[in-house]
Amino acid sequence: MTAPLVSPAAQAVRLPHRLRADAPGWVRRADVVVVGSGVAGLTAALHARATGARVLLVTKALVDAGSTRWAQGGIAAALDPLDSPEEHLRDTLVAGAGLCDEEAVRVLVTEGPQRVRELAALGATFDVDPSGALALTREGGHLRHRIVHAGGDATGAEVERALVAAVAGQPRLAGHAGIEVIEHASVLDLLLGPDGQAAGLTLHVLGEGTRDGVGAVHARAVVLASGGFGQVFSSTTNPPVATGDGLALALRAGAAVADLEFVQFHPTVLFLGPDSTGQQPLLSEALRGEGARIVDAAGTFVMDGVHPLGDLAPRDVVATAMMRRMLATGVDHLFLDARAVPDLETRFPTIVRRCRELGFEPLADLLPIAPAAHFASGGVRTDLGGATSVPGLYACGEVACTGVHGANRLASNSLLEGLVFASRIGDRLAGGLPPQAVPQVDDRVAGLVAPACRARIAAAMTRGAGVLRSGGSLAATAQELAEIPVDHRSPSNEAWEATNLHTVASALVAAATARTETRGSHWREEYDGPQRAWQRHLTATLVDALEVR
Repeated sequence: MTAPLVSPAAQAVRLPHRLRADAPGWVRRADVVVVGSGVAGLTAALHARATGARVLLVTKALVDAGSTRWAQGGIAAALDPLDSPEEHLRDTLVAGAGLCDEEAVRVLVTEGPQRVRELAALGATFDVDPSGALALTREGGHLRHRIVHAGGDATGAEVERALVAAVAGQPRLAGHAGIEVIEHASVLDLLLGPDGQAAGLTLHVLGEGTRDGVGAVHARAVVLASGGFGQVFSSTTNPPVATGDGLALALRAGAAVADLEFVQFHPTVLFLGPDSTGQQPLLSEALRGEGARIVDAAGTFVMDGVHPLGDLAPRDVVATAMMRRMLATGVDHLFLDARAVPDLETRFPTIVRRCRELGFEPLADLLPIAPAAHFASGGVRTDLGGATSVPGLYACGEVACTGVHGANRLASNSLLEGLVFASRIGDRLAGGLPPQAVPQVDDRVAGLVAPACRARIAAAMTRGAGVLRSGGSLAATAQELAEIPVDHRSPSNEAWEATNLHTVASALVAAATARTETRGSHWREEYDGPQRAWQRHLTATLVDALEVR
C-alpha cells in the first residue's frame, strides 16, 4: 500500500523540521556518538569502542536514569535445555499478530542466548536455583519457562549496573581514552552532511562547565538508543525522560519510522486514583507467572474463558479484556490477587516494598490495577544491522523498529532486543566508518510548542488514542493536536520536550487512523479483528509534511 493515507486533520498539524534553539557555542568530535544509556545504548557504546572508535555517549539525565533500570520481569532467552530458539520464535510470532519480521525474530532468538551469557560475563548476576542453574520463570505469551531474572524483580537495575560499570571501566585502546559520557544532555537535531548523511547532532547540556548550553557533536556515525515515548500518555510505566526525543529527531531528519500505532499498554499497573498522572508503579507480569490472578470487585477471574493461556495471555489480549470488563461494569480499575504467590516477599522484594510505601499490603490486600502505556513496538525503521534510511544514522532498543515485535511485543523480549541489535550495530561499524561529513547550515523551518501544552497533548492522547480507539476518537485527537500552536519562541528543555511529544503524538495518530482494523495492541472499536489486507506495515515520514504510507 504505497498511496498516502493521512487524514485531513493529521495533514493540518504543523510540525517543525527542526527545534528552535540557540546556535551551538561549542563543538566536540567523536567517531561515534551514542544517544541514550539504557541496555541498548550502553551495549552499542561498548561494541563501538571495541572497534577502536572514539565513542561519546550522551544521556538525558544521569547515566542510569532510563527505562532499563525499571524493568522488573527479566530477559527472555532459550537457555533451558528443554527450550529452543524455534519455540521462542514461535511464541514471538504469535504475540506479534502476523506483523513480525520473521528474519529479525530469528536473529533475536538465535543470538539472544549468547548475548545473555556475555552480559553475565560482564558481571551481571542473575538468580539461580538450588542446583546453581539459572532460575527461569514464565510470563505472558511464553509456553516455556525462559525468563532469566535478577534480584527477584530487579533485573533491569542489575543489567544497568553491570553495563554502567563496564562502560566506566572500558580500557584505553590504541592510546585513546575509553568511552566519554556526558550526562544531562538533551539531544536536539541531527546534523546532516551535503548528501543527507548523518554528520553528528546538536544538544543542550546542563551543568557541564564549558559544555553548558547548546553545542554540537561532529561524528561519523550516530546511534539512537534514546528509549520510548510513554510520556505522550497521561499514565505510563515509563520514567519522566521518555518523551520521544530520539524518534522526533529522526522524523525531523527525514528518517522513516514504522508501526507507531502499536503501543503496548501493560495490564497490571498499580492504580493510584483517577487523578494520578505520569510514571505509575508497574506490577511485573512475572507475578502472574507465579500464580497471581486478575479479578474484578466481585472476585471473578477476568481472564477465564477469554484465552487458552488465561492470565498469561499476550498483553494486548489481557489489556483489552480488562478494558472491556471495566467499561461493562462502569469502573476505572480492577484488581490483582497476588496473595497466593509462593514466597512473595522473597521473589518480588522490590514490588512488595513499593506497594507498602504506597499503603497497600500485597500479602493481604487485592491490589488495584489498570492498564497504562508501557512500550512502543514501533519506532525508527532499521535493517538487521541497525541502519536507518538516513546514511550514518543507526537505532536500537525501544526507539527502533527492527521488526521483531510486530503488532505486540512478547513479554521480556525488549531487553534482549537491545542486547542483540546494539551488538549488531557494533558489527556493522567494525566494517568501517565513512569519513566525517561537513555539517550543512540548517535553514529548515524551526518551531516549538509551549510547555503548557504538554498536559493537553497527554490528555488528548489518553482519551482518543489509548487502549480504546475508534475513527471518531482518533479524528478528535488529530483535530486537537492540529489546534496546538507551534510558534513558541522561548527555547527551553520543557519546550523541546513538549515539541517532541507533539511530533510523536501526531505521527502516532496518523498511523492509527490509517490502520482500519484491530490487530495486536492497536484496538479499533469498530473493527472486530485483523484483516488480511492489513497484514502490512505503515511507514511515516516528515519531509515536506507528515505522510503515512
